[in-house]
Amino acid sequence: MIGVFAFPALLPAFKAEWSLSNAEAGWIAGVYFLGYALAVPVLSSLTDRIDAKKIVLAGSLVCALSAAGFALLAGGALSAMAFRALGGIGLAGVYMPGLKALVDRERGEGQTRAMSYYTACFSLGTMLSFLVIGEAGERLGWRVAFLLASATALGAALLVATLSPVRPDRPAAAGGLLDFRPVLRNRAAMGYILGYVCHMWELFTFRAWMVAFLVFAQSRSGGGGWSPTTVATLCSAIAMAASIGGADLALRFERRRLCAAAMLASGGMALLLGLSAELPYGLAIAAAVLYTALVQLDSAALTTGAMLEADAGRRGATVALHSLLGFSSAFFGPLAQGALLDHLGGAGRLSAWVVAFAVMGAVGLAGPAALAWGRPPRGAV
Repeated sequence: MIGVFAFPALLPAFKAEWSLSNAEAGWIAGVYFLGYALAVPVLSSLTDRIDAKKIVLAGSLVCALSAAGFALLAGGALSAMAFRALGGIGLAGVYMPGLKALVDRERGEGQTRAMSYYTACFSLGTMLSFLVIGEAGERLGWRVAFLLASATALGAALLVATLSPVRPDRPAAAGGLLDFRPVLRNRAAMGYILGYVCHMWELFTFRAWMVAFLVFAQSRSGGGGWSPTTVATLCSAIAMAASIGGADLALRFERRRLCAAAMLASGGMALLLGLSAELPYGLAIAAAVLYTALVQLDSAALTTGAMLEADAGRRGATVALHSLLGFSSAFFGPLAQGALLDHLGGAGRLSAWVVAFAVMGAVGLAGPAALAWGRPPRGAV
């Protein structure tokens, strides 16, 4: 996870060094998740047939190769996109296959809580990505920072190699590897999946552009105060706490209602987020922290909900479709944000940020409708 947000953590520096437009920066930030989306249907679906440990091990090694290649060979938009896309393929072999590896090894009442904590740890990885890469890039340069990301991915591969092998549950009925029709017919799971699509657009658009926005807000206040990278690290820590808190609340209250309430709150906050750059920098930081907590509240709860509603023997296929659609949204969100900023006059205009964040929030506000559609009829078992 250290390398996942390495480019967004250093985005202002890359824009200056490579003379990137906002659209180009959006492509580099977003293509990581395009690589993820293209690979995850195959890699996650395979976990219904073979031990997910093997997929996670291979994915960790690809992540290491991607970060090392970026460090040694990237020199502009096209080469950066190639290595970031490769990193997304690596993450596709790690994140959801890792969840499947956990589910296959954990049984009983602790399984639901374990799933929630696992997905919440994505935010821990995000925090460490911004912190480690941001600090290393500032002190040692971005090439050394990416080499460090490569080394940590190799460490992850060594840890995964120590897991004991297991046999996954096989699908009850035969079907092709990429046959998602049984998942598409599962309306309860699809409600969570479509809600996750809206959530991922909002979440990853903000993550990709948070540092750039905070640089803009800081400049309008005359500089000084916490560095945007430090704020991004703080936001990632808040995100993990909010995700775990939301997962626990989903165990106590009705999961769909909790997720819908979180989406309404974060989407509404996004409509006002861009205006915070007009305030003193400290208040802009506070707005970013509050928004982070709101947008992250339903993250683990949505993924856990989709897994709980999955048919027996099709958990791998369910999380494959979940990730395919969710991370496709995570790709298009940052890209659309960059293109919109360019269209509205660039990242140096307050009005451009206001409109761009409002559009981001509007997508998130569609999530509750998806959850309502997936709710089983009253009286259904």
